[in-house]
Amino acid sequence: MSTIIYPSPIFGPIHSRRLGISLGINLLPADGKVCTFDCIYCECGFNKDHRPTLPRPTREKVANRLEQQLQQMVQEQQLPDVLTFAGNGEPTSHPHFAEIIDDTIHLRDQYCPKAKVCVLSNSTMIHRQSVHDALMRVDDNILKLDTIDPSYINKVDRPTGTYDVQQIIERMKAFHGHIIIQTMFMRGTVEGASVDNTGEEYVGPWLEAVKAIQPQQVMVYTIDRETPAQGLQKASHEQLDAIRDRVIAAGIPCSASY
Repeated sequence: MSTIIYPSPIFGPIHSRRLGISLGINLLPADGKVCTFDCIYCECGFNKDHRPTLPRPTREKVANRLEQQLQQMVQEQQLPDVLTFAGNGEPTSHPHFAEIIDDTIHLRDQYCPKAKVCVLSNSTMIHRQSVHDALMRVDDNILKLDTIDPSYINKVDRPTGTYDVQQIIERMKAFHGHIIIQTMFMRGTVEGASVDNTGEEYVGPWLEAVKAIQPQQVMVYTIDRETPAQGLQKASHEQLDAIRDRVIAAGIPCSASY
């Protein structure tokens, strides 16, 4: 079982299926994973298998390393399409997340003004006012909502703390459309239990929640890399296309990544 632990605080650039040329910003330790979810499909593996020994990068270190990398990319005439907060866990859990967002926007404006600032988040910290306000300032506020079924969330996303999906949906509404919903669809079984969320039992209620949130866009995707749990399978092109088309029919832009 191979997993990916990203360097910190800057990694890439890499080519993202959904975002283009992406320069990654990892606010978690460089030698392990720290996340408020413990997803069975996470490319970084399970939390327990990658306990870090290093601290999170400081605000100053993130800004310095980002500026160095952007200066180099300017010299090489290979500017990023997006500066993406991702990496070894939940980026919004960093105690100085809001200030780091401000630093990043400043550096983006200075070195690559056409690039977007993007955050990939599992939504667990959006109840914090500072996190909400910071996400309102980025270009792409991409928040996870894999399902609205609590038992599925506990089985697949496996929150490490309290997670009330109805409260998450209400907080997503509070972005007033400045939100992109990202949802993982997959099939298969884990320890004898189905993890298939492509059927109407899951898609129908999820779609109603999406309509209530009214995001600017939805991204549906499926497994792309090796997963820590065995028995997971990709959703088919046909399944993702059918879900995408239902979102579009509801008047919300939607893309599917296979």
